[in-house]
Amino acid sequence: MLHVVILGFGNIGSNLCNALYNSSQVSVIQIFSRNLITLPNNLKSISVTSNISEIKEADVYIIAIPDDAIADFSATLPFNDKLVVHTSGSVPMQAIDEKNRKGVFYPLQTFTKNNLVDFSEIPICIEAEEQTDLKLLKKLGESISKNVTEVSSEDRKTLHLAAVFVNNFVNHMYHISEDILKESNLDFKLLKPLIAETANKIKGLSPEQAQTGPAKRNDLKTIENHLHLLKDSPYKEVYKQMTEAIKKEYLE
Repeated sequence: MLHVVILGFGNIGSNLCNALYNSSQVSVIQIFSRNLITLPNNLKSISVTSNISEIKEADVYIIAIPDDAIADFSATLPFNDKLVVHTSGSVPMQAIDEKNRKGVFYPLQTFTKNNLVDFSEIPICIEAEEQTDLKLLKKLGESISKNVTEVSSEDRKTLHLAAVFVNNFVNHMYHISEDILKESNLDFKLLKPLIAETANKIKGLSPEQAQTGPAKRNDLKTIENHLHLLKDSPYKEVYKQMTEAIKKEYLE
């Protein structure tokens, strides 16, 4: 049984805590949070503290706090030579203070605090300085996911960059679409089947093979019609840039 302490209970911390708590191979023995938190009923048995000096002894300490705070927070931990990992996609493993053994336990997914996800299909990217710690993190990852991969800090940066494109940027496109529809009193729900099918396509096709639309076809009349509809919109430039990028990729 692996004993784990979760340090932070935000979007990632709460989801990870729930997944690990439900694993028969892991015991989440404590949650540290500087802010007052109320645990859901299924996690009520876990000890909670806001006092850093009261953190219990564990096999792994998982830092699940904002990226910019990881280095400074790790330096305040009141113990030495323990395995301390963070969950960030963009922060190098070396950001963790030297007094402890370092690692990374990065679930490649988007998280919302009150929307628990199924970890079984989530890629978990692990890294550690020592082989024994890497094996421990592999065991921890495999207790909740079927997809655990060793990824270096440098490759994880690239992975996180790509993730921003497919997640954060795509979600902003959803926001733009919703704004455009609101102008005509149309419901964003009308686009949800299209969104689902677009995401489903790349399960069997590469993004290049799945690309469709007026820019790829060089359908100039449709493009002009769209630009006319966007004549006073702050999103007109986004449309033009995306259209030109797609045309350059497929028509040149």
